[in-house]
Amino acid sequence: MLTRDQLLEIFRKSNALQRGHFELSSGLHSGHYFQCAQVMQHTDQSATICRELARRFRRARPNIVIGPSVGGILVAYETARALGARALYAERVDAEMQLRRGFSLTKKDRVLVVEDAITTGESARKVAELVEGFDAKVVGIGTIVDRSGGKVKFAGRRYVRLFSLAFETFNPDDCPLCSEQVPLTRPGRPRKAML
Repeated sequence: MLTRDQLLEIFRKSNALQRGHFELSSGLHSGHYFQCAQVMQHTDQSATICRELARRFRRARPNIVIGPSVGGILVAYETARALGARALYAERVDAEMQLRRGFSLTKKDRVLVVEDAITTGESARKVAELVEGFDAKVVGIGTIVDRSGGKVKFAGRRYVRLFSLAFETFNPDDCPLCSEQVPLTRPGRPRKAML
């Protein structure tokens, strides 16, 4: 079992916790960002973390693990590998999640939805709705980091987070970092300053 302190040490060693002015995938702004890609680039670390996520869902017997692209792809792959399941990912097309590249689901599938980090839970909800649109069963939602500080809930679904962080977020119109003209970064994209 991976403890919170062991997980925190992995995050520290990989420089995953960043400070600045960030636009999160939710559209909210924050002075902190947890860049899971810094952890997931190290295969030994990603395998260790995803084995822990898999351990917490093993009794649910998922045969498919799916995550939203881009952040959920590696988490889905490593978690599926630890469970002996298939790994899929969903892609956003016109603001909706879709299965592409020949991926498919059936009514018999038991699906675990995973992400690297959750702030509002919107991407995970959309992936779960996509899965249910195929009449497959969502057996749970898991994430490495819950950036909501535990505020995100998934009604009627089992939700597991390995780690919780409570960073303040702001609507862009009320962001003090924007008011101070701190350059804005959109993680996962080329860095560009915005006002």
